Amino acid sequence: MAVQVHRERVQVGIVGAGPAGLLLSHLLAQAGIESIVVEARSRIHLEERIRAGVLEHETAAVLRETGLGDRMDREGLVHDGLFLQFLGAAHRIDLKALTGKGVMVYGQHEVVKDLIAARLNEGEVIRFECENVSVRGIDTQAPSIHYEHGGVNHEIACDFIAGCDGFHGICRTSIPPEALTLYERVYPFGWLGVLARTPPASHELIYAGHDNGFALLSMRSPEISRLYLQCPPDADLALWPDERIWEELDARLSRSDGFRLTPGPILQKSVTAMRSFVCEPMRFGRLLLAGDAAHIVPPTGAKGMNLAVGDVRVMARALERYYARHDGDAIAAYGPACLRRIWRVQRFSWWMTQMLHRFDDDSPFDRRRQLADLDYVAHSRAAATTLAENYVGLPMDWGDGP
Repeated sequence: MAVQVHRERVQVGIVGAGPAGLLLSHLLAQAGIESIVVEARSRIHLEERIRAGVLEHETAAVLRETGLGDRMDREGLVHDGLFLQFLGAAHRIDLKALTGKGVMVYGQHEVVKDLIAARLNEGEVIRFECENVSVRGIDTQAPSIHYEHGGVNHEIACDFIAGCDGFHGICRTSIPPEALTLYERVYPFGWLGVLARTPPASHELIYAGHDNGFALLSMRSPEISRLYLQCPPDADLALWPDERIWEELDARLSRSDGFRLTPGPILQKSVTAMRSFVCEPMRFGRLLLAGDAAHIVPPTGAKGMNLAVGDVRVMARALERYYARHDGDAIAAYGPACLRRIWRVQRFSWWMTQMLHRFDDDSPFDRRRQLADLDYVAHSRAAATTLAENYVGLPMDWGDGP
């Protein structure tokens, strides 16, 4: 008995319905380019998965410019500064005064909800809960995406495939290993993140370096706090009951001016390992990688989703030029254009991470050096400007030119 295969064709096939894949599909649609997004997980999983929540100035602008910013502007929290905290004192970095820009606190899962709603409004352009996804013919002129759903095999013939399926996805690993150079640093700690039903104790984010390790106070709304603790990368959540989490957060975030947290019910908790990772090149034949499929940054600099937005904006413009003028050079230039900015963001994320976290092999000298670094940023306008300029986001066109 012949196996049933459902075949269709589209200009761009996209693997992965995270922010990168969904935004790419949205941008392509606005340019008149057809796409289909193939995703292994369910819509509910994608919309409820709590991730980062700081949008760079230019990321927020991209969402507004493409018709996705209304709910963000109603419900998001505009931040014009942040606090660096060490030795029991907080020092405000005035992002707005130093750069003329701020950031938007709006959860990644909220961005995903907005993108899914916008894409489904265009029709059945997202395929959820796909099994055994694979890509074939990526080094030919006729690549294709294959998957199973509901007992039926599907094949999508494409001109190009966008691999937006994350670090553990199938797209990057479909490229011959000898064609790639991988750069990676794995950190000896992770973040224990909690979502708590308690009003944020600060109106702006607090990045705290402490002898016990790093802590971060963030938020998702005026009623919901998002908090993080440095912990072992393989920390057992069973050993972190709510009471211990609040005790440790209070120890690392309390200040000599009497600042304290207000504990509340913890709604979610998870441990995230940390790494820096870059894959070069970001294109192999007709497969173009974007977002976490091509690079990972430690979350200290709040750059993961923002880098993905930068990638797909460059990719969408390259594809638009290709279809308008059959400009193959635009496709060839995609990876190099992204990588220049990616490495600058990697540098910033590494710098923030090493300045604020405790490493197992730190000596007393290392600790005093960290404190001197924090002190310099807190009291030098030039150093504070460097942090602020990177935090609100380097221009997405910085990859252009020599």
